[in-house]
Amino acid sequence: MPAKIPEEAKCKADPPRRSGIYIHVPFCLKKCRYCDFYSITDPGFIESYLNALSIEIRHLSGSTPAPVDSIYFGGGTPSLLTPGQIGRIIGECKSAFDILPDSEITLEMNPKTADEGVLTEYRASGINRINIGVQSLEAWELEFLGRIHAPSDAEDAIQWVKVAVFDNYGVDLIYGIPGQTVESWTAILRRIVEFSPNHISCYMLTYEPGTPLDLDLRSKKIRKMSEELAAHLFLTTDSILEEYGYDHYEISNFAQRREGVSPGARSLHNRKYWTFSPYLGLGPGAHSFIGDTRFWNVKDLDRYMHLLSRGELPVCGKEVLSREQQALEMIYLGLRTREGISARIFEAKIGISFHETFSEIIQHLLDEKMIIETPESCALSPKGMLFHESISRRFAERLPIL
Repeated sequence: MPAKIPEEAKCKADPPRRSGIYIHVPFCLKKCRYCDFYSITDPGFIESYLNALSIEIRHLSGSTPAPVDSIYFGGGTPSLLTPGQIGRIIGECKSAFDILPDSEITLEMNPKTADEGVLTEYRASGINRINIGVQSLEAWELEFLGRIHAPSDAEDAIQWVKVAVFDNYGVDLIYGIPGQTVESWTAILRRIVEFSPNHISCYMLTYEPGTPLDLDLRSKKIRKMSEELAAHLFLTTDSILEEYGYDHYEISNFAQRREGVSPGARSLHNRKYWTFSPYLGLGPGAHSFIGDTRFWNVKDLDRYMHLLSRGELPVCGKEVLSREQQALEMIYLGLRTREGISARIFEAKIGISFHETFSEIIQHLLDEKMIIETPESCALSPKGMLFHESISRRFAERLPIL
């Protein structure tokens, strides 16, 4: 039976919120050892993928519940697509959806695929924000992660982004790598801030099930960094980047404070995932959220292309969030951000008093200096962010049956 955008998603959207579009580009030159995102290493299918993506875009024309102010090319390695191919997709999206003129359009880039000329062409194609997957400036760490670039490639890519006149770009880093020290991580951070990127994402290394790193961990070929050292690195990251003028606006994300830039330096698209804003996912394995409904595409390029060739959308599952699930997500996602949980929005959406329901937990966390509370919100302190998972569970356990 043809899969369709769920009707529940169409009728329960919140019109005032801007929509986002995520486009999954499922191609890599080589799979990184820590990555569990769907991708293949055969670029010979790129043109067939683009044709299928065009069909999907046409099928979903007009289906965003509000004007679109962000498009995000993720992967995989989106920078394996040429500027012409990226421009083609942007043009098709503009024909199918209500894309606002000043939308943030981001391309994730592997440093190995960058050069000054291609970045200038990406700029001309419609990309106005670049996110560079630096991950590390230590050669041995890049090798451990399975990255294909060298530290010099990453530094060159950052310089070329600036030459290509991208006034909004971000850098991704990974820490918590076995063998990493406070000194080595601090040196990487201080080198990166010398380039003055608008945005820095610092992700703690995770061992996703089934990845080569996870298999090495299970077979005891490698050992995880100790929780104590990982916590030290987290707090060091917060301290150094705040010192250099970056707002720690989400557990893993920092945006530059500068007149005329912040809060614009925050990733407009990624914030949608934390604030219940609607977004439409295109491409194999992409997820969407509209109204109170999540739905997702098949995680297989052949199947994705086959379904679209038959006139069927490649949606393979959906979930309508109950009021209790919405409350849990508002807690979990809200506590990831600097602003925290909005008591007003929580009460309007869930129908119970936030402060009254969680007063006992809030008082304990205040005593432990884990949270910052105001009449309007409840947010984690930097120390509290270290315990995000366990604190979220404490709130969840107090949530009444809805």
